[in-house]
Amino acid sequence: MPSKTTSKTPAHPAKAALKASAAASKIALDQAAAPSGTLPAASPNAPANAALDQALAHARSGRMEFMELLDSAGRLTQQGLSEASARLYEQWIENTPSPMRHVACFNWGTVLDALGRAKEAELAYRRALEFSPGFTHALLNLGHQLERQGRHEEALAQWALIAQQPAPNETALELRIHAVNNSARLCEQLRRFEEAEAWLKLSLSLNPVQSGPIQHYVHLRQKQCKWPVYEPVGAVTHYQLLAGTSALAMLSATDDPALHMVAAQRFALERVPKPPLLPLHPAYGPRSGRIKIGYLSGDLHMHAVGLLTAELYELHDRERFEVHAFCWSREDGTPLRARLRAGFDKVWSIGGLTDDLAAQLITSQGIDVLVDLQGLTNGARPAILGKRPAPVQVSYLGFPGTCGIPGVDWVIADRYVMPPELLPYSSERPIYLPDCYQVSDRKRVIGPTPTRAQCGLPEDAFVYCAFNNNFKFTEDVFRSWMRVLHAVPGSVLWLLADNEWAQENMCRAAEDAGVARERLIFAPRVAPPDYLARFQMADLFLDTFPYNGGTTASDVLWMGLPLLTLSGRTYISRMAGSLLTHVGLPDLITTSLAEYERMAIHLGRTPARVASYRRYLREEGRQSVLFDTPRFVRGYEAELERLALQHRRG
Repeated sequence: MPSKTTSKTPAHPAKAALKASAAASKIALDQAAAPSGTLPAASPNAPANAALDQALAHARSGRMEFMELLDSAGRLTQQGLSEASARLYEQWIENTPSPMRHVACFNWGTVLDALGRAKEAELAYRRALEFSPGFTHALLNLGHQLERQGRHEEALAQWALIAQQPAPNETALELRIHAVNNSARLCEQLRRFEEAEAWLKLSLSLNPVQSGPIQHYVHLRQKQCKWPVYEPVGAVTHYQLLAGTSALAMLSATDDPALHMVAAQRFALERVPKPPLLPLHPAYGPRSGRIKIGYLSGDLHMHAVGLLTAELYELHDRERFEVHAFCWSREDGTPLRARLRAGFDKVWSIGGLTDDLAAQLITSQGIDVLVDLQGLTNGARPAILGKRPAPVQVSYLGFPGTCGIPGVDWVIADRYVMPPELLPYSSERPIYLPDCYQVSDRKRVIGPTPTRAQCGLPEDAFVYCAFNNNFKFTEDVFRSWMRVLHAVPGSVLWLLADNEWAQENMCRAAEDAGVARERLIFAPRVAPPDYLARFQMADLFLDTFPYNGGTTASDVLWMGLPLLTLSGRTYISRMAGSLLTHVGLPDLITTSLAEYERMAIHLGRTPARVASYRRYLREEGRQSVLFDTPRFVRGYEAELERLALQHRRG
């Protein structure tokens, strides 16, 4: 799942980062008059080091023209001699009293940055600003260097200087917008959502036709529970906001499968390189022996995907399958990370590889089935899949909807979560598992059971719980929850304290609906074991719609807490319904908001019925099909084996 409600690392929406300025590129200058051949080419009679020594001596002489410098340094960089290029810039700057020294310092900084010498690059940009204090390009790149060093306030201060500058021409306006977008991006990463939104509004006022800022503006309002989410800003209309909504944000915004499809297609068209005509996988030759399954993911750590799938890798039949991980997951030092690594036969770290090299590595290992666990979520690398390094490529868990990624032909599903009427809206064909689509981990660690008092809950109240991430909350469903609280005297709603803006906005919305804000109780994020344990203090979990809980719903049912869901028309709005079906509680599935609300009120008024659900889950839930992980793995392996053998037979 793309996100979680505990201290797990949230996925970020399939959330495309705002692009920085031209941080790694030199200033483009008209080089038509640049002399050619300033740096002599190496030959058997004139070794490369002699040519370099000659160029360095010329730079030290103070007589090298600026355009000669650009030509010579550029050729060195193209030849893979960036260290030499940096030395050439340094020598020229120290010995040449040119009015273009600020530009040379800027280019020097970009070379140093590419070499990973961040502190030296910072000093080069600062020197450029000494020569030309208002040099916007240097201010931009200095901000990037400071950001990379974790000096966030200093970076924001540099970009703020540009944001305040007038923009007398198109180039100046473009640089100003870059600085504003950088500030918005960094503030969002620092979870300073209100500041980030203010920067985005400024950016869109400067240029309303920007897809990146529009995407972030919409998703930021979702995260803050700022309703209506589609609040026009400046010249940007409601239509433009909807059309610019990211694929991840669209999952929360609507239950229309056509809009989900369009958002995914737009992402693929705009951000995924056009795949080559010929696939890579035939380069390996005929496959034989054990079937090789590869998992492609950056979330094999303390993340919802890692938490769900740990036992899957452990239970693979090693007599029939060889299991590889191709990952760029962070080493978070957790026991889960160690367990995940131990669950694979081979773990390939591809974080430092280009997409081309990563795809070639996958092909070189003869992978039969490549399972993408990332989809369109933050950090995804869909270009790898576009090269078709494996003959069978499957989407699973990471993005619960169609991805539109070239090269991904299949998606893991079941007949509840992906009914026939949904098939026309999916670029992937379903691999229908015999039971539930979602795997589960029976080894999840549970902390000590708290008391209601320790959780800040009233002892005698009916406690509704909604621990899904706040960006999944919609205005319609939240208003329904408030009507439920009205109808069940003394009841409270237990929510996740995700961010201060969402919390305050929900409290205000409650008061507007006539519900005292004290009836909303916010729980801080805690470690996964404690997060699981406190579910036992609630009476009924209220699912979100159209973005159902996935991993959260599994956790809720595993801990014996009844869950009420609303199933709609999309994969993501039917996830919890699939879980309830396979745990044996289909009567907790509703199909309209009115029915959902009536059921929530009825259960709140009849705690004896809720107690019977709890008793069923306690006695039967963990023995149900939903949590029979070995059975899941057998059914899952059978389908992957069928597809792999079909390809082997041609």
